[in-house]
Amino acid sequence: MGSQEVIDWQGKNVTVAGLGVSGIPAAKVLHGLGAVVTVVNDGDDERSRAQAAELEALGVTVRLGDGATLPEGTELIVTAPGWKPDKPLFAAAAEASVPVWGDVELAWRLRGRDGREPAPWLAVTGTNGKTTTVQMLASILEAAGLRTAAVGNIGVSLLDAVLGEETYDVLAVELSSYQLHWAPSLRAHSAAVLNLAPDHLDWHGSMEAYAADKGRIYEGNRVACVYNVADKATEDLVREADVEEGCRAIGFTLGTPGPSQLGVVEGILVDRAFVEDRHKNAQELAEVSDVHPPAPHNIANALAAAALARAFGVPAKAVRDGLRAFRPDAHRIAHVADVDQVAYIDDSKATNTHAAEASLAAYESIVWIAGGLAKGATFDELVAKSAKRLRGVVLIGADRALIGEALARHAPEVPVVDLDRTDTGAMLAAVREAARLAGPGDTVLLAPACASMDMFANYNKRGDAFAEAVRELGAASA
Repeated sequence: MGSQEVIDWQGKNVTVAGLGVSGIPAAKVLHGLGAVVTVVNDGDDERSRAQAAELEALGVTVRLGDGATLPEGTELIVTAPGWKPDKPLFAAAAEASVPVWGDVELAWRLRGRDGREPAPWLAVTGTNGKTTTVQMLASILEAAGLRTAAVGNIGVSLLDAVLGEETYDVLAVELSSYQLHWAPSLRAHSAAVLNLAPDHLDWHGSMEAYAADKGRIYEGNRVACVYNVADKATEDLVREADVEEGCRAIGFTLGTPGPSQLGVVEGILVDRAFVEDRHKNAQELAEVSDVHPPAPHNIANALAAAALARAFGVPAKAVRDGLRAFRPDAHRIAHVADVDQVAYIDDSKATNTHAAEASLAAYESIVWIAGGLAKGATFDELVAKSAKRLRGVVLIGADRALIGEALARHAPEVPVVDLDRTDTGAMLAAVREAARLAGPGDTVLLAPACASMDMFANYNKRGDAFAEAVRELGAASA
């Protein structure tokens, strides 16, 4: 992985920005390494105070309700990935020439501290499909007999993976655009950008800045930069990346692959990248039916995972076995039940327009439940592309009017129910309205195209509420 600077943490003044899921472990790790740690946090609620008390008992200083001021003597900031780059704290850091790292950068810098050879990283980013692809990749690597874990945004925390007692041959790493923004020295063995669509623009400030942060995943790659043939922006990021000599651009496509690509031929996933004489030969990897569910965007995820595994030298049989063994997480195009010949599908994980578009494309006749927090997104393109599939729409959540306006412009004939309520019974009401609009053979699809936090703790809770409402509906019609 190349040599890296060894940092003496003893007595180093480090400020950790944010308590949260990455801030607390980072503070504990840094304190354990001998750093003088101060945690700053915007919030000062009951939960924050409880977390602060736990850290203060260890000897960490915590400042609640003030995340804007740079503590005196700070030599490094380690930030939670969600903190926006335009926060005053970071402006003060720039002025004082204080570096800012995220939790991923910290984990990257701490690899190999115990003298062990650090495990290479196979890294995945993209607007949608990251978690599924990383889990598929981990399943394939395990099928090849490698010690691995799905880490990063999911599963094992990166700091635990790097510093824990468990040793790994290779890590399957999910990285968000936020994390990549704060990870300047990350250099993966191989990496994939699955797709690029407008998302988190309120955080990044522009589509260009968002794409540039995603593209950082390719910097310094050693073996393969995996891109989506159907999404030219991902290939452009490969062209712009500064990689190690000999690193290859590897495309994945749902069509017939060219040389240096993985693709699909007559229901078979094939590799024309990691084979002898790729201009003439192809290696069968798996059948489309080995992928669960075999929806088009999920086949693309499988091809990306296979490309990264093959870049690491995994045999074809392990790709097939790993894909067969994999089962997706809840709330990702999960079939809840059939009630009165109508299928109810939970894709609460579709928290942006790009994910919702992939979900809507998987069904022919849909009653769509949509809405929530738009995160700066617009919905005209999504509605225009999906209009012919829509039998009806039920709108929920804070920014539902934005979707309603797009429907009025691009699908004026589709009946729309505007549900103006946010109480605990709102999802049951939405499912009942959807059932009223649906006929035999239709699919009621929860693919909100929005974040959930206006009404629910997270997308999991939103999906659970949908499934519970569907079960109530089924019991009532039984």
